[in-house]
Amino acid sequence: MIEHNELDSTCGVSDDELTERFKEAIRIDNEIKRIKGTPIAGYDPKNKRAFLQYPDGRIEYVAG
Repeated sequence: MIEHNELDSTCGVSDDELTERFKEAIRIDNEIKRIKGTPIAGYDPKNKRAFLQYPDGRIEYVAG
């Protein structure tokens, strides 16, 4: 007999729907950070480096 817990199930939500919900949650979180004036973490695939973007538009690459 196979036992399932709540983490084994997506409650009937498709992978595409979960992806869309995740993207929307990130968008909302970034909007909240802009309003609060805190930096938003990002990644520049061209330079292959992580960065912080401040509400004034300034970007600082993370050392590492």
